[in-house]
Amino acid sequence: MIKQGIVSKEELKRRLHAEDFKRTTLSFYRYIKIENPEELRIQLLREWGELGVFGRIYLAYEGVNAQLSVPESNFEKFKLQLDSVSYLKDMPLKIAIEDDGKSFYQLTIKVRPKIVADGLDDASFDTSNVGKHLSAVEFNEALEDPKVVVVDVRNHYESEVGHFENALLPDADTFKEELPMIVDMLQDKKDKKILLYCTGGIRCEKASAYLKHKGFVDVNQLFGGIISYAREVQELGLESKFKGKNFVFDARLGERISEEIISHCHQCGKPSDRHINCANDACHLLFIQCESCAKEFENCCTNDCMEINRLPEEEQRRLRKEKAKEGSLPEHKSRLRPKAPRLLH
Repeated sequence: MIKQGIVSKEELKRRLHAEDFKRTTLSFYRYIKIENPEELRIQLLREWGELGVFGRIYLAYEGVNAQLSVPESNFEKFKLQLDSVSYLKDMPLKIAIEDDGKSFYQLTIKVRPKIVADGLDDASFDTSNVGKHLSAVEFNEALEDPKVVVVDVRNHYESEVGHFENALLPDADTFKEELPMIVDMLQDKKDKKILLYCTGGIRCEKASAYLKHKGFVDVNQLFGGIISYAREVQELGLESKFKGKNFVFDARLGERISEEIISHCHQCGKPSDRHINCANDACHLLFIQCESCAKEFENCCTNDCMEINRLPEEEQRRLRKEKAKEGSLPEHKSRLRPKAPRLLH
């Protein structure tokens, strides 16, 4: 296992792309009481490191949330290892449908207060009283009813590139910000059938329990999220009622679910659903940029960032340190809207 901090990010990525074997990208989560998350972290780092697993995993006393890349040759061993851990036994795995095996380049396991930051006091309501789980077939059938209310339980930059038809799309940057927003949006719809969906299901677990706590009765959620929905649609030959891309939190930044491109380049306004992080490391803004603008602005979000990115790396580091001391590093996360100040020439 490669120790982080010893090998550069660039070198880790180079080694990943030089691999001559295939990897499988997958994700899973489970809300379950973990007695000692730090002890489990050490165990998984050792055992998954030996199997060549890469990924980003969050552990907490409330459970586990994982996105992983596993060498195909070790996939069966990986599943056996999962079953050997009581917290992870019989874990439903969500397998990526678009996968070049380059989703992660190292293994990172962190212990956090929660596996998804939601800002809720879990002691104030029954987090196990979740909505009814629906398969892809059941979700499609439910969508046929014009009276149902469909809610996207994801951030704005995710729903912008892909969502279910007629879904409510909260304009939120974070799940924590979004939950009270959803309750407000649905205040006059407590007698309606509510359909929730998210990337892999984990946010819907907490959101559905929270809505039921707030007095909503007929709360339903897409089991396994968009990832499982896309696979079921593919395997069963169903009509995909999800249009566009499913944003994913790894190097791929998205899986195409349908051929429609429903979003636009944040710089020129042309149809595009190509997410990218600004090449200027001091900025790193997540935004949508078409291929033409990527060429014109050298994968940067503004002319200023483009000029900074052209500087020698040593000079860039010096500027970042100065900005950090001044407290003026960008605080934005992922919001460069169409018609935002366009990198004026």
